[in-house]
Amino acid sequence: MVDLGLDPAGSIAVTVDGAGGPENAARDARYAALDGAAHQMGATAVLLGHTQDDQAETVLLGLARGSGARSLSGMPASFRRSEGVRYLRPLLELDRVTTRRACKAMGLDPWDDPHNIDPAYARVRVRHEALPALEKALGPGVAQALARTARMLRDDADALDEMASRAYSDLETSEDGCNVAVRLDGLEGLPRAVRTRVLRMAAVKAGSPPGTLAAVHIDAVDRLVTAWHGQRHVDLPGGLRAFRRSGKLLFGPV
Repeated sequence: MVDLGLDPAGSIAVTVDGAGGPENAARDARYAALDGAAHQMGATAVLLGHTQDDQAETVLLGLARGSGARSLSGMPASFRRSEGVRYLRPLLELDRVTTRRACKAMGLDPWDDPHNIDPAYARVRVRHEALPALEKALGPGVAQALARTARMLRDDADALDEMASRAYSDLETSEDGCNVAVRLDGLEGLPRAVRTRVLRMAAVKAGSPPGTLAAVHIDAVDRLVTAWHGQRHVDLPGGLRAFRRSGKLLFGPV
């Protein structure tokens, strides 16, 4: 790396022992190490090597899980995890073959993570089995089409999130003994795509962990708004519950 003019250069060992399965734990450990290195070096950006093929795999995995537009919009070209550190994916529009050819042309030897050939991981099975099968059945260009879908859905998801954020600001109120309270008047009339986002924002702000707050939870909370027949409450991850009272939808501890 020093030969490329990258100095200082080095490697960081991480311990993978977090929650959410080995893939999530490894991802969290990697980003924590990158955050620390970026702060230590005073870097303003960290470049990641995800390609168009990685994006296609992400979208396909989201489809298989029945995810919504935000998940199907794939990986963003840029994002922030911690204050002052910006992550960029400059190769997101390039496929993996082109990227490898570019490395070869520049005399670079890319490193292959051995986990990328382990069929125990769903992403590996998508890469080596599902996507090739789709290409064989539907013709070439499936990965490019999935990545294009991600770009379009990201625009839609960004617009819906902005609408939901404004609606949440208008509807949020207060209630003694509750973490979050939202006025019911105005909630029911929102388009479902906006209303469910408002409900998710409220649940997360109340303390429900985003990683375990699933669509089934939000659907159940939505029924407290649109199909209430006296049901008492909905239990949410994080030791919370949502319930109706006095014209408000409340989120508080169990």
